[in-house]
Amino acid sequence: MKLNKERRSSLKKIGLALTGIFGLNAIKAAETTPAKKEVVGTILKDQNVPLFSGAVKHGNTLYVAGKGAHFEGDIKAHTDHVLKELEKELVKNGSSMEQVLKVNVYLADLADYKGMNEVYRGRFGSNPPVRTTVATYGGVPGNSLVEMDCIAAINS
Repeated sequence: MKLNKERRSSLKKIGLALTGIFGLNAIKAAETTPAKKEVVGTILKDQNVPLFSGAVKHGNTLYVAGKGAHFEGDIKAHTDHVLKELEKELVKNGSSMEQVLKVNVYLADLADYKGMNEVYRGRFGSNPPVRTTVATYGGVPGNSLVEMDCIAAINS
């Protein structure tokens, strides 16, 4: 019986120590002021009401809105253009293609998947980001064959 009480007492002490290490730090972290959202790209407006932001910084993360290619051309030309536009936005805001964490790819036609991949491959360095690729119903806005958006880390 005495052994069980000593064991419980020791376990309580360990539990309290862990709570102090992890619990209080979590509370302190939650009490700090959260990072403020900062619009860093163009805000597109419709009748003086913001429609969407081109890019937003939040903490050490950059969210880049979808980029399309609004000119005549094939999937390879459109993909190259879109990737260059993403890269410009990333660099302008303290990031790079190598720091991209997530990419969403929207194709007007799933038959363009192979051609898009040929241009996409290698553009994000040796450790590419996670990616979701979908074919859109009804096409990509602005008659682009492809649109991409991304989430990236920002240089500290």
